[in-house]
Amino acid sequence: MNGLAAQFGEAAAVLLGDLALVWSDQMLNTSGISTPSLLAAHVIHDEMRIELMAGQYLDIRESGETTYSADRSLRIARYKSGKYTIERPLHIGAVIGNPSSNSSILDALSRYGLPLGEAFQLRDDLLGIFGDPTVTGKPAGDDLREGKRTVLIAMSLEALSESGRKELLAHLGQPEISPSKIEELRALIISSGAVEKVENLIESLTNQSLTAIEDSSIHLSSREFLTHIALSAVKRSA
Repeated sequence: MNGLAAQFGEAAAVLLGDLALVWSDQMLNTSGISTPSLLAAHVIHDEMRIELMAGQYLDIRESGETTYSADRSLRIARYKSGKYTIERPLHIGAVIGNPSSNSSILDALSRYGLPLGEAFQLRDDLLGIFGDPTVTGKPAGDDLREGKRTVLIAMSLEALSESGRKELLAHLGQPEISPSKIEELRALIISSGAVEKVENLIESLTNQSLTAIEDSSIHLSSREFLTHIALSAVKRSA
Protein backbone atom coordinates (compact mmCIF):
# COMPACT_ATOMS: atom_id res chain seq x y z
CA MET A 1 0.00 0.00 0.00
CA ASN A 2 2.84 2.42 0.81
CA GLY A 3 4.12 2.44 -2.77
CA LEU A 4 0.68 3.25 -4.09
CA ALA A 5 -0.20 5.89 -1.50
CA ALA A 6 0.25 8.84 -3.88
CA GLN A 7 -1.80 7.19 -6.63
CA PHE A 8 -4.52 6.29 -4.14
CA GLY A 9 -4.61 9.84 -2.81
CA GLU A 10 -4.88 11.36 -6.29
CA ALA A 11 -7.64 8.95 -7.34
CA ALA A 12 -9.56 9.56 -4.12
CA ALA A 13 -9.23 13.33 -4.59
CA VAL A 14 -10.63 13.13 -8.13
CA LEU A 15 -13.59 11.08 -6.92
CA LEU A 16 -14.20 13.49 -4.05
CA GLY A 17 -14.20 16.36 -6.55
CA ASP A 18 -16.77 14.52 -8.68
CA LEU A 19 -18.88 13.97 -5.57
CA ALA A 20 -18.67 17.66 -4.69
CA LEU A 21 -20.02 18.54 -8.15
CA VAL A 22 -23.02 16.28 -7.55
CA TRP A 23 -23.58 17.83 -4.13
CA SER A 24 -23.47 21.33 -5.61
CA ASP A 25 -26.31 20.39 -7.96
CA GLN A 26 -28.26 18.84 -5.10
CA MET A 27 -27.82 21.93 -2.93
CA LEU A 28 -29.04 24.21 -5.69
CA ASN A 29 -31.99 21.97 -6.61
CA THR A 30 -33.15 21.64 -3.00
CA SER A 31 -32.51 25.28 -2.03
CA GLY A 32 -36.19 26.19 -2.13
CA ILE A 33 -35.77 29.15 -4.49
CA SER A 34 -38.47 29.84 -7.06
CA THR A 35 -38.54 27.87 -10.31
CA PRO A 36 -37.66 30.91 -12.49
CA SER A 37 -34.71 31.71 -10.21
CA LEU A 38 -33.60 28.08 -10.15
CA LEU A 39 -33.64 27.81 -13.95
CA ALA A 40 -31.73 31.07 -14.37
CA ALA A 41 -29.20 30.09 -11.69
CA HIS A 42 -28.61 26.68 -13.29
CA VAL A 43 -27.59 28.27 -16.59
CA ILE A 44 -24.95 30.40 -14.85
CA HIS A 45 -23.91 27.55 -12.54
CA ASP A 46 -23.18 25.35 -15.57
CA GLU A 47 -21.24 28.11 -17.32
CA MET A 48 -19.22 28.71 -14.16
CA ARG A 49 -18.13 25.08 -14.01
CA ILE A 50 -17.23 25.00 -17.70
CA GLU A 51 -15.10 28.11 -17.24
CA LEU A 52 -13.41 26.65 -14.17
CA MET A 53 -12.47 23.50 -16.08
CA ALA A 54 -11.08 25.66 -18.88
CA GLY A 55 -9.01 27.61 -16.37
CA GLN A 56 -7.74 24.43 -14.76
CA TYR A 57 -6.78 23.08 -18.18
CA LEU A 58 -4.85 26.28 -18.93
CA ASP A 59 -3.11 25.95 -15.56
CA ILE A 60 -2.09 22.34 -16.27
CA ARG A 61 -0.96 23.26 -19.76
CA GLU A 62 1.10 26.15 -18.39
CA SER A 63 3.16 23.73 -16.31
CA GLY A 64 4.47 22.23 -19.55
CA GLU A 65 5.47 25.54 -21.14
CA THR A 66 9.17 26.24 -21.57
CA THR A 67 8.74 29.99 -21.07
CA TYR A 68 7.03 32.14 -18.45
CA SER A 69 4.38 34.68 -19.47
CA ALA A 70 2.64 37.28 -17.32
CA ASP A 71 -0.19 37.47 -19.87
CA ARG A 72 -0.80 33.72 -19.75
CA SER A 73 -0.71 33.69 -15.96
CA LEU A 74 -3.16 36.60 -15.81
CA ARG A 75 -5.50 34.78 -18.19
CA ILE A 76 -5.46 31.75 -15.91
CA ALA A 77 -6.22 34.04 -12.96
CA ARG A 78 -9.23 35.43 -14.84
CA TYR A 79 -10.76 31.98 -15.33
CA LYS A 80 -9.81 30.39 -12.02
CA SER A 81 -10.25 33.40 -9.76
CA GLY A 82 -12.10 36.20 -11.52
CA LYS A 83 -14.90 34.14 -13.00
CA TYR A 84 -15.23 31.28 -10.54
CA THR A 85 -14.65 33.14 -7.29
CA ILE A 86 -16.34 36.48 -7.96
CA GLU A 87 -18.10 37.13 -11.29
CA ARG A 88 -20.28 34.02 -11.58
CA PRO A 89 -21.30 33.84 -7.88
CA LEU A 90 -22.45 37.48 -8.21
CA HIS A 91 -24.45 36.55 -11.31
CA ILE A 92 -26.04 33.62 -9.48
CA GLY A 93 -26.96 35.86 -6.56
CA ALA A 94 -28.44 38.45 -8.91
CA VAL A 95 -30.74 36.00 -10.71
CA ILE A 96 -31.78 34.31 -7.47
CA GLY A 97 -32.80 37.71 -6.16
CA ASN A 98 -34.46 38.66 -9.44
CA PRO A 99 -34.64 36.01 -12.20
CA SER A 100 -35.40 38.74 -14.73
CA SER A 101 -32.24 40.74 -13.89
CA ASN A 102 -31.42 42.78 -16.97
CA SER A 103 -28.17 42.45 -18.87
CA SER A 104 -26.93 45.86 -17.69
CA ILE A 105 -26.83 44.62 -14.08
CA LEU A 106 -25.04 41.40 -15.03
CA ASP A 107 -22.62 43.34 -17.24
CA ALA A 108 -21.83 45.72 -14.37
CA LEU A 109 -21.17 42.77 -12.08
CA SER A 110 -18.81 41.31 -14.71
CA ARG A 111 -16.93 44.59 -15.05
CA TYR A 112 -16.64 44.62 -11.27
CA GLY A 113 -15.90 40.94 -10.69
CA LEU A 114 -13.35 40.08 -13.35
CA PRO A 115 -10.69 42.70 -12.57
CA LEU A 116 -11.29 42.21 -8.84
CA GLY A 117 -10.72 38.47 -9.19
CA GLU A 118 -7.45 39.11 -10.99
CA ALA A 119 -6.37 41.60 -8.32
CA PHE A 120 -7.30 39.06 -5.63
CA GLN A 121 -5.07 36.44 -7.26
CA LEU A 122 -2.20 38.89 -7.65
CA ARG A 123 -2.39 39.63 -3.93
CA ASP A 124 -2.25 35.88 -3.34
CA ASP A 125 0.86 35.71 -5.52
CA LEU A 126 2.59 38.33 -3.38
CA LEU A 127 1.54 36.66 -0.13
CA GLY A 128 2.72 33.29 -1.44
CA ILE A 129 6.28 34.62 -1.41
CA PHE A 130 6.31 37.57 1.00
CA GLY A 131 3.47 36.70 3.39
CA ASP A 132 3.99 36.27 7.14
CA PRO A 133 3.62 32.52 7.92
CA THR A 134 2.03 33.32 11.30
CA VAL A 135 -0.73 35.17 9.43
CA THR A 136 -1.08 33.21 6.18
CA GLY A 137 -0.74 29.79 7.80
CA LYS A 138 1.65 28.75 5.02
CA PRO A 139 5.45 28.31 5.12
CA ALA A 140 7.43 31.37 4.06
CA GLY A 141 8.11 31.41 0.33
CA ASP A 142 5.87 28.41 -0.30
CA ASP A 143 5.11 29.47 -3.90
CA LEU A 144 8.84 29.33 -4.66
CA ARG A 145 9.10 25.77 -3.36
CA GLU A 146 6.06 24.75 -5.39
CA GLY A 147 7.36 26.53 -8.47
CA LYS A 148 4.08 28.31 -9.13
CA ARG A 149 3.96 30.12 -12.49
CA THR A 150 2.52 33.36 -11.22
CA VAL A 151 2.40 36.81 -12.76
CA LEU A 152 4.94 37.91 -10.13
CA ILE A 153 7.45 35.24 -11.17
CA ALA A 154 6.91 35.91 -14.87
CA MET A 155 7.48 39.64 -14.42
CA SER A 156 10.59 38.95 -12.33
CA LEU A 157 12.09 36.71 -15.01
CA GLU A 158 11.32 39.27 -17.71
CA ALA A 159 13.17 42.01 -15.83
CA LEU A 160 16.13 40.16 -14.30
CA SER A 161 19.59 39.93 -15.83
CA GLU A 162 20.64 36.61 -17.34
CA SER A 163 22.46 35.62 -14.16
CA GLY A 164 19.45 36.64 -12.06
CA ARG A 165 17.10 34.58 -14.22
CA LYS A 166 19.36 31.55 -13.94
CA GLU A 167 19.50 31.90 -10.17
CA LEU A 168 15.72 32.13 -9.83
CA LEU A 169 15.00 29.33 -12.31
CA ALA A 170 17.54 27.05 -10.63
CA HIS A 171 15.57 27.10 -7.37
CA LEU A 172 11.95 27.37 -8.51
CA GLY A 173 10.04 24.20 -7.68
CA GLN A 174 12.69 22.85 -5.32
CA PRO A 175 10.86 21.64 -2.16
CA GLU A 176 13.98 21.75 0.01
CA ILE A 177 14.93 25.41 -0.50
CA SER A 178 16.49 26.67 2.73
CA PRO A 179 15.09 29.70 4.57
CA SER A 180 18.27 31.64 3.78
CA LYS A 181 17.93 30.89 0.06
CA ILE A 182 14.27 31.96 0.22
CA GLU A 183 15.45 35.32 1.57
CA GLU A 184 17.96 35.64 -1.27
CA LEU A 185 15.30 34.87 -3.88
CA ARG A 186 12.92 37.35 -2.29
CA ALA A 187 15.58 40.06 -2.53
CA LEU A 188 16.20 39.09 -6.15
CA ILE A 189 12.50 39.41 -7.00
CA ILE A 190 12.28 42.80 -5.28
CA SER A 191 15.37 44.02 -7.14
CA SER A 192 13.71 43.15 -10.46
CA GLY A 193 10.97 45.69 -9.80
CA ALA A 194 8.29 43.01 -10.23
CA VAL A 195 6.78 43.54 -6.77
CA GLU A 196 6.17 47.21 -7.51
CA LYS A 197 4.71 46.33 -10.93
CA VAL A 198 2.32 43.81 -9.40
CA GLU A 199 1.25 46.27 -6.69
CA ASN A 200 0.54 48.87 -9.40
CA LEU A 201 -1.44 46.30 -11.39
CA ILE A 202 -3.48 45.41 -8.31
CA GLU A 203 -4.29 49.08 -7.79
CA SER A 204 -5.25 49.55 -11.45
CA LEU A 205 -7.50 46.47 -11.51
CA THR A 206 -9.14 47.45 -8.21
CA ASN A 207 -9.87 50.93 -9.55
CA GLN A 208 -11.45 49.37 -12.66
CA SER A 209 -13.63 47.25 -10.41
CA LEU A 210 -14.73 50.14 -8.19
CA THR A 211 -15.43 52.42 -11.15
CA ALA A 212 -17.63 49.76 -12.75
CA ILE A 213 -19.78 49.47 -9.65
CA GLU A 214 -19.95 53.23 -9.04
CA ASP A 215 -21.18 53.84 -12.59
CA SER A 216 -23.85 51.12 -12.43
CA SER A 217 -27.56 51.28 -11.61
CA ILE A 218 -27.09 48.88 -8.70
CA HIS A 219 -28.72 50.04 -5.45
CA LEU A 220 -26.54 52.29 -3.28
CA SER A 221 -26.39 49.93 -0.29
CA SER A 222 -25.30 47.08 -2.56
CA ARG A 223 -22.65 49.27 -4.19
CA GLU A 224 -21.29 50.17 -0.75
CA PHE A 225 -21.17 46.50 0.23
CA LEU A 226 -19.39 45.52 -3.00
CA THR A 227 -16.88 48.34 -2.47
CA HIS A 228 -16.14 46.98 1.01
CA ILE A 229 -15.71 43.46 -0.40
CA ALA A 230 -13.31 44.72 -3.08
CA LEU A 231 -11.08 46.56 -0.64
CA SER A 232 -11.07 43.61 1.75
CA ALA A 233 -10.05 41.27 -1.08
CA VAL A 234 -6.98 43.22 -2.14
CA LYS A 235 -5.85 44.90 1.09
CA ARG A 236 -5.21 41.78 3.14
CA SER A 237 -2.32 39.94 4.72
CA ALA A 238 -3.69 36.39 4.52
